[in-house]
Amino acid sequence: MEFRVKAEATHATIVQVILRAPLTTTKRRNTGNEFDIKWTPQPEDLGHHFPICFVVEAVDGSRVYQSEMRCVLVDVRNTQVQSHVICHESSMTVIVEKASFPRLSEDHLQLSDPSNTLCSLQTHSNNTHIIGVVPLNACGTQIEEDDDYLLFKNELTTVDSYRDLITRKNLLEVKFYCQYPKRGNVTQSFLTHRKTISVWDRGFGRFTYQFEFYPDNQFNDMIDPNSYPLEYELGSRIYMQIQATSSINNTVLFVESCRAAPYDNPNYHPVYSLIDNGCLTDPTVVVYPSSGDQFRFSIEAFKFIGLHDQVYISCSLMMCEAGNNNTRCSRGCVDPTQTSHRRRRRETVIESASHFVSQGPLRLRRAAESSESTVIGNLNLNMVFIAGCLLAAVGMVCGVVLFKAKMSKIKYQPLPSHEH
Repeated sequence: MEFRVKAEATHATIVQVILRAPLTTTKRRNTGNEFDIKWTPQPEDLGHHFPICFVVEAVDGSRVYQSEMRCVLVDVRNTQVQSHVICHESSMTVIVEKASFPRLSEDHLQLSDPSNTLCSLQTHSNNTHIIGVVPLNACGTQIEEDDDYLLFKNELTTVDSYRDLITRKNLLEVKFYCQYPKRGNVTQSFLTHRKTISVWDRGFGRFTYQFEFYPDNQFNDMIDPNSYPLEYELGSRIYMQIQATSSINNTVLFVESCRAAPYDNPNYHPVYSLIDNGCLTDPTVVVYPSSGDQFRFSIEAFKFIGLHDQVYISCSLMMCEAGNNNTRCSRGCVDPTQTSHRRRRRETVIESASHFVSQGPLRLRRAAESSESTVIGNLNLNMVFIAGCLLAAVGMVCGVVLFKAKMSKIKYQPLPSHEH
């Protein structure tokens, strides 16, 4: 059993959470000033209930403040759903026994973001188990971190029908996560080029998105995927193209938003916005003329302040019926504070849902870093000469010191403390 405590202090600094709970209860603070409280009941706890109470402590100089006490009452019962998770380098596998939950079917379960075909539970499930293989950077997986670990979280929830867009009957909710050390192999899984993404949209058919980088504004030959991660100097221009291929004719591509983040995850915060609600938010963004199924643009390379040395570009986009003035695509740049339009009914099949694509990583460096190796090479010969001179000088100084020591025959002893 796990829950999260979040507190805010206006004029003080939050330092800890104080627990009154069973002995096996643990607490962990993440980088967002939140505390995760976790307790694993034992077999002898079955049929009983236990309070877990806590206060949050903050300091302001020499003053210490505590919040009001809050309590969670935990009732320990038999487990309804038998499940377990296997953590891989670039994905998580969640397995749920169908026999542990009556009438449980993969048709009525979905991950946080089921729009990508990779997120389908029907691919790996069988007659006895529901199996989901979840990429760490897709299917709505959220990333959290503390000082030592990265946590990738997702969940399985029930829907009335896989054709429904929403549900208000959460009959089952299975949250799961994988935890990786920050100094581990998990970071290596992001250093690969993302291939074409295939999407099936209800009532709009199947289409694919391809997100690639190009060396210049001619957009003739895309950069070789084997060369990823790509390296750019700060301030140089990065050229990108998103290509859509649809099974339905007379469609156009619309890029609603694009943003940059240190991780390839749509839920990572903070992010830097490039395009928002169809409007250019970064002053260096340049959009180039292209066909209706393409979006070509470029930005000046930048680097996130801090320890992050890589950037992913992620975009939210959709397909619309060409020439229809009632679609989101036709409205272009929209001010979210002034618009009151409602989304048209999907049955009209004039626009698809929004989909998420990303590409990277990009390694950003300063111009001085690129010439560093040349400077070091030019200094090598000088360093050899200087090192030789230093060795000769050290030999001469040592000889003088030894000579003087033999001639003086002075015995040294510590000075009294008052003479230091």
